[in-house]
Amino acid sequence: MPVPIEFANVYYEIAAILAVAAIVGAIGVALKQPLIISFIAVGLLVGSAGLNWVSASHQIEVMASIGIAVLLFVVGLKLDLHLISSVGPVALATGLGQVAFTSGVGFLLALALGLDLVPAIYVAVALTFSSTIIIVKLLSDKREIDSLHGRIAVGFLIVQDIVVVLVMIALSAFAGNAEIPIGQALLLTTGKGIAMLGVLALLMKFVLPPLLERLARSQELLILFAIAWAVALAALGEGLGFSQEVGAFLAGVSLASTRFREAIASRLVTLRDFLILFFFIELGSSLDLISMGDQILPAIVLSIFVLVGNPLIVVAIMGFMGYRRRTGFLAGLTVAQISEFSLILAALGLTLGHIGAETLSLITVVGIVTIGLSTYLILYSHRIYERLEKPLRFFERELPFREMAAEGASGPARVDAIVFGLGRFGSNICRGLIARERSVLGVDFDPSALRRARGFGIATQYGDAEDPELMGSLPLGQAEWVISTTPLVDVQVALLHALQVHGYDGKVALTAHSDRDAGRLEAAGANLVLLPFVDAADQAVDLLTQSVAVPQSCRCLVTEG
Repeated sequence: MPVPIEFANVYYEIAAILAVAAIVGAIGVALKQPLIISFIAVGLLVGSAGLNWVSASHQIEVMASIGIAVLLFVVGLKLDLHLISSVGPVALATGLGQVAFTSGVGFLLALALGLDLVPAIYVAVALTFSSTIIIVKLLSDKREIDSLHGRIAVGFLIVQDIVVVLVMIALSAFAGNAEIPIGQALLLTTGKGIAMLGVLALLMKFVLPPLLERLARSQELLILFAIAWAVALAALGEGLGFSQEVGAFLAGVSLASTRFREAIASRLVTLRDFLILFFFIELGSSLDLISMGDQILPAIVLSIFVLVGNPLIVVAIMGFMGYRRRTGFLAGLTVAQISEFSLILAALGLTLGHIGAETLSLITVVGIVTIGLSTYLILYSHRIYERLEKPLRFFERELPFREMAAEGASGPARVDAIVFGLGRFGSNICRGLIARERSVLGVDFDPSALRRARGFGIATQYGDAEDPELMGSLPLGQAEWVISTTPLVDVQVALLHALQVHGYDGKVALTAHSDRDAGRLEAAGANLVLLPFVDAADQAVDLLTQSVAVPQSCRCLVTEG
């Protein structure tokens, strides 16, 4: 083991670790690797298996905990409570079904690999849980956290978090160290959870809205309160016997119905990305690589099971419940790894004397392998689906009724234009075309965006521009224009290619936010490239410089502003 470097103080140590993180992250970006892998590598590099720099583990742990709280708080902020009734059943069924399948088959695999009964139980349970933190970060980076599969994934990950708390209570009671019987402990935890939800419901109705109205007079005070609220409820969740993740998530949900949620979420994104780095540093630095050599073969077998078996069971359950195979597959890939909870569970088992160091090492190796590989599976999920589309038909019902109900399609009899993306820009384009007596069909993968668009009188259809099957369900033969307002150039190029494959002979308008992107889209074959920022600026300049008399009220506003 390398001799640890003695830094003069904690500040110097963290500064050195951040410098290493910046260098490794830059190398990872240059090699087109996800930052999550780079951050875990930083943890391994500065931890006991590498440079052995981490002596301020307590400070890093605190920063990591705050980062986790902020991350789950932002997710809760974006949760539409009206969607719980539609996503809740599939999240519960998928979460519990995947837990039962993975733990059962994982237990048999562990026994077949030569593990004793109790270590096999720990391995089986450890394989069950997926990392909410990693999945939410990846889905957020891909802008899929608000998609149907993203919301379902977050739902069953929260179910898993609740299950792991119950498992830890049961294990402590099984060891004979619990102060109260297991049944009484479970009832007490359930009661505390119901009480916590009840108090939050009252605060959401009577306290938080007027409080935020007052705090919003200062943006800095509003953000400070949001962070304090997230960390406080994370601590409360931990203190009541739940996880920090559940508490922070509920903190976000409690503010999600207020009109300030977008302002809070946008200001916390940068802080979230910075603090979450410390979680990955803590995770990597805590791994012991010395005793892992003998566990490679069983770890590979168990890792393959997690990477393949977990997604398949999710696809099967969601297909049975009436969702399309694409939605099930994209949601299923989010459980193709084990969680940081798995490592905590293994450490608990070691402390209780249930398992030895070799079992802990086995679970750790599976964690490294599955977290690393599943990151790539999620990042390239759409490309992987294109290759597996035909075999996955086995898991889809002939009529995916539940997803059809979720999408709320209300297509018009005649369609002049199809608009992909129903954000502000896209919905305004739809409304403008409708005002000019053009028939429009809006397409988006965000159920809340579809609902808002229908409120404006826009006909809608649920769909993802990257879905190769979507084009076959659209009235392309009627549409004179297909318009995309997404800012992602790769998605628009894929959309253009899909339209060409399906023989669309109308005109295509795509959106770019820079001249470079505009050139790429024009080269790909777009008939028109929209530059919303440039176009808006040009229009504003025309209004400001046109030779008309400025009303007195406008002159006053300009003079005073």
